[in-house]
Amino acid sequence: MYFLSPIDIGLLAIAFIVSMYAQMKVKSTFARYSKVRSRRGLTGAEVAQRILMANNIHDVTIEETRGLLSDHYDPIKRKLRLSSENFNSTSVASLGVAAHETGHAIQHHVGYAPLKWRHSIFPVANLGTNLAFPFFFIGLIFSSGFLMDVGIYFFLAAVAFQVITLPVEFDASRRALAILESGGFLERDEISGARKVLNAAAMTYVAATAVAILQLVRLLLIRGASDN
Repeated sequence: MYFLSPIDIGLLAIAFIVSMYAQMKVKSTFARYSKVRSRRGLTGAEVAQRILMANNIHDVTIEETRGLLSDHYDPIKRKLRLSSENFNSTSVASLGVAAHETGHAIQHHVGYAPLKWRHSIFPVANLGTNLAFPFFFIGLIFSSGFLMDVGIYFFLAAVAFQVITLPVEFDASRRALAILESGGFLERDEISGARKVLNAAAMTYVAATAVAILQLVRLLLIRGASDN
């Protein structure tokens, strides 16, 4: 039977700290700039709509959804969903988030390659996330190297998805900041606040990727130890 080693405990601790710090950072940064109202006074929904129109995207609808920072773009249903606060708010934070999610709609519209790759790998990655650990630890319990390897390959798909997500998110933020400034939605001094919000949000994706890689390393270490 395998027991947690100091290395395992260290990896788990690092993963926990990185994840918690990223979540705290994005929430605190968003809370700070959600109190800063943009001078132009447009809501997140209004900005998103104007950006879509400016990019000749007429088949994406904007919807209000529940949940703090639950904002996302649904490429299958062609819907841009903004949380209630960002949908109705005129804050610098809300406009940054709305523009970021609209950036994903633009990526979809222009056929941005990393977004296509992420969509294509999603079914396998989702399956891998659900099945990797059951296969791996059943294999560990019954000393089946084959099942453990299957679990590792499943988890590799999940890690690949996280890695591909990084350029997708970074590019959406780059597009958002450029559009907010060039379109006159935010003044130059307000852009810095939106950038801090989006950079903090990007940190959560970096953290998720780092955690996934650390988990993969842990599985490989356990797999190696099981052969001894």
